[in-house]
Amino acid sequence: MEQSSVLRENKDLLILGIESSCDETAAAVIKGGRTVLSNVISSQIDIHTLYGGVVPEIASRKHTERINQVIREALSDAGAALKDIDAIAVTYGPGLVGALLVGVAEAKAISFATGIDLVGVHHIEGHICANYIEHKDLEPPFLSLVVSGGHTHLVNVADYGVYEILGRTRDDAAGEAFDKVARAIGLGYPGGPKIDKVAKEGNPDAIAFPRAKVAASVYDFSFSGLKSAVLNYLNSCEMKGESIVVPDVAASFQKAVVDVLVENSMMACAERSCRKFALAGGVASNSALRAAMEEACRAGGIDFYVPSPVYCTDNAAMIAVAGYYEYCKGVRSDLTLNAVPNLPLGER
Repeated sequence: MEQSSVLRENKDLLILGIESSCDETAAAVIKGGRTVLSNVISSQIDIHTLYGGVVPEIASRKHTERINQVIREALSDAGAALKDIDAIAVTYGPGLVGALLVGVAEAKAISFATGIDLVGVHHIEGHICANYIEHKDLEPPFLSLVVSGGHTHLVNVADYGVYEILGRTRDDAAGEAFDKVARAIGLGYPGGPKIDKVAKEGNPDAIAFPRAKVAASVYDFSFSGLKSAVLNYLNSCEMKGESIVVPDVAASFQKAVVDVLVENSMMACAERSCRKFALAGGVASNSALRAAMEEACRAGGIDFYVPSPVYCTDNAAMIAVAGYYEYCKGVRSDLTLNAVPNLPLGER
C-alpha cells in the first residue's frame, strides 16, 4: 500500500464505499468526502436473532448473496455508473475474517476489471469519519470515543488519517457487554437497542453496579467485571427468591457503562485542553450515552459531535468518507490487499 502525507482534496471525487465487516452488507457513493449520494444497507439482524448473536459462517454466506445487488443499488441511487467512480474504498479490518473477505474480494475484482483505484479502510477510522458527513465544520484535531460491539477506543484524531489511541477496553467492549447482559435478563439480541428501550422504564440508581478503573492506564476501560456483577446480582436474586425488576437492572447497568465512558472521555479532554469531541460507533446510538456526553461537553465548554443513528451502526458511507481522505493523501492499495481481522488502528 502506497501513501503520501499531503492532503490534496478534490470536492468532485466520487468514492464507492463497501462494508462487510460483520452482519451488514453495505455500499455507498460519496461525493467530495462529505456529501452522501447513496447509502444502501442490507442487514442480517433478523437471521442472527434466531441464534442470539452473529454466526460468522452465515454472515459470510449472506454477504456473498447480497453484495452485488447492494452495490448496483448504491450506484443506481447515486445516479452513477462505475465509469464515474474515482476510487473504491473497502473495509479490510478489523472484523470477522470471512465477512471481510467477501467485501475485499469484491472491491479487488471491480478494481481489476475497471482499473479504478482501490483504497483499504480501517473499520474504526470509518466510524470516526462518520461524523464528517453531517458536521461539515468538523476538522481535526479532536478527540473521539468509538463505542461498538467489538471496540471501545478513546482516540486522539491529530489529522485526517492520523490517530493516537489514548485508551481502549482491556476485555469486553461496551457493546459486547450490552449484548451479554441483555441475554442474561431475557431481552435477547441485539442487546444495545433493547436495553436502551427498557432502561427508560427503570431506575438507574436502583442497583449499585461497579465502575471499573484501570490503574495502570487511566483512559482504558474494563466491562467484564460489570457484566459479572450483573450476573451475580441475578443469581443472588434467584437463590433468595427475590423478584428481578428488569427495567431497573437495565437502567442501572446502562448508567454504570455510560458513567465510565463519559468520565474517561472528559478527563482526556480536560488534560489535553481539547475543545472538540466526537462520539462514534454503534453504541453511540444509545440515547442515554448521547444525552450524558452532550451534557458533559456542554458543561466543559466542548463542542460535541455525534452522527445520526444510521451513520453510527455499520454502513458504507462512513467507509467511503474515510476512503476519500486516505485517497486525497495519496493512499493506494494494490491487489495484494487482504482481510486483517485484528487490524490495529493507525497501521497499514
